[in-house]
Amino acid sequence: MDGILNMEKSDKKLPSAPNTHGQVLNLYKNLGETPRERLDRLRLKNTQYEHEVLSYAGRLDPMAEGVMLCLVGAANKRREAYLDLGKEYVLDILFGFSTDTYDVLGRVMEQGDASALTRKDIQKGLNEFRGKVQQEYPPYSSKTVEGKSLFEWARNNALGALVMPSRSVTVHDISVEALYKIKEPLLLSYIETGVGKVHGDFRQEEIVRTWKRNLKPDGSREFKAATVKIVCTSGTYARSIAHGLGQDLGVPALALHILRTKVGDYSVEKSIK
Repeated sequence: MDGILNMEKSDKKLPSAPNTHGQVLNLYKNLGETPRERLDRLRLKNTQYEHEVLSYAGRLDPMAEGVMLCLVGAANKRREAYLDLGKEYVLDILFGFSTDTYDVLGRVMEQGDASALTRKDIQKGLNEFRGKVQQEYPPYSSKTVEGKSLFEWARNNALGALVMPSRSVTVHDISVEALYKIKEPLLLSYIETGVGKVHGDFRQEEIVRTWKRNLKPDGSREFKAATVKIVCTSGTYARSIAHGLGQDLGVPALALHILRTKVGDYSVEKSIK
C-alpha cells in the first residue's frame, strides 16, 4: 500500500515563457483534481500562461493521477496527434467490491469473497484483455450520447434506454506486478482521504456514506489487491479493465488507484508539479 500512498513527483520547473510555436507541457495531475482544475492551477502559479490558449490532451479521471499533457498556444493545432499517443498505467485493483463508477468514487454495488484468488488466476484473467478489444465506455464518463454525457444518463437512472457506446482499443502488455492485502481501517482511511480531495458535484457525501456502511474504522478484515502494469493505446479505460476483470473472475473488483506513468515519450519522472 505504501506505493499508492506515497507517490513522488518531479520538481522540474516550467519554461520561463511560451514561444510562438506553442509548447507541450508534461504536467502532473494530482489525485482529486479534474483536468480543468490542473490547467487553472497552472495559470494561477505561472502568470505567463494567463492569457494563453490551453487544453489537455488525454483526460484523467478525478481518482487518477499522473502524466497529463497540456498544449499551449499553437500546439493546440496538433491536438489530435497528441491525443493518439500511447499510454502506460500502474493500476491497483481492489477485489471484493464493485461500484457504479468502477473506482472508489462510486456507490458500492456488490461485495464478494476474494480470498481464493491467486496471482496466477489474476494474470490469466488479465490475459483476456491483451490485444485488440472492443471496450465499452464506463457509465460514469464524459462520453456524449444523444446530446448528454453518459454520467448524466447514469445519474438519472436512464442507461437502460441507451445502447452503450464502445471503441476499439489495443492493450499491448498487461501484467501483475504485485499481489498484496489491505487492512480494513487503512482501506477506509485511504478512500475517505481520496474522495475528500475531489471538488465539484461527484456525490462525495453519498459515496463516503456507502463506504462507511461497508467498512469499519476498527474492522479486522483484510482485502486482496493487485498492482498491474498496462501498456495500451489511447482511449483505454483502466477502471473498465479492473471492473471487467472482476466480472471474468467472478469476484467484484474496482480500480483502487490509477497512476498514468507515460504518454508517448512523456514520462511521470519528468512531470511538472
